[in-house]
Amino acid sequence: MEKFPAVFLDRDGTINEEVGYLNHISRLKILPGVPKALKLLQEAGFKLFVVTNQSGPARGYFPKELVEEIHREIIKRLRRFGVNIEEFLVCLHHPDDNCSCRKPKTGLLELAFSKYPLDKERSFVIGDRLIDVELAKNFGLKSILVLTGYGRGEAEYILPQKKFQPDFIAENLLSAANFIINFLKS
Repeated sequence: MEKFPAVFLDRDGTINEEVGYLNHISRLKILPGVPKALKLLQEAGFKLFVVTNQSGPARGYFPKELVEEIHREIIKRLRRFGVNIEEFLVCLHHPDDNCSCRKPKTGLLELAFSKYPLDKERSFVIGDRLIDVELAKNFGLKSILVLTGYGRGEAEYILPQKKFQPDFIAENLLSAANFIINFLKS
């Protein structure tokens, strides 16, 4: 069976503008260059997934139905550009729940790899937080830290204290997509 490379994308700060808790659909703004970046990756043969921690419902900030509504809206907006997200992999647990699916734990990636024929060697995690980089390291995938959302602050203030490093640091998702495509050509 043919295996496909995948890109696992963080949501807030990577695909859409980071606004703290995205507690209303009207606050959803797709970042510049994101549709183009995702289209390039898709055309290069990547399956696209969103992997995201969304503890807002567990904290009582908004209902889990809002998270689902936001994901439907992201799908709708990206489809206008011919982009298909295979699945949104979501942890709705509170950080204190100690679940196996909250990033940087690997439960959501394990789920994706059990459901889809994916090629681990050619797959990446992209996000604006070091937990995304740590998730990739924990699962044996390549990682890219984007400097959108929390990324610039994470790179400048937190990364120097960490024992792990991203495989690449990109200005934004479009830069990350170009890096991946060129990396696989080399």
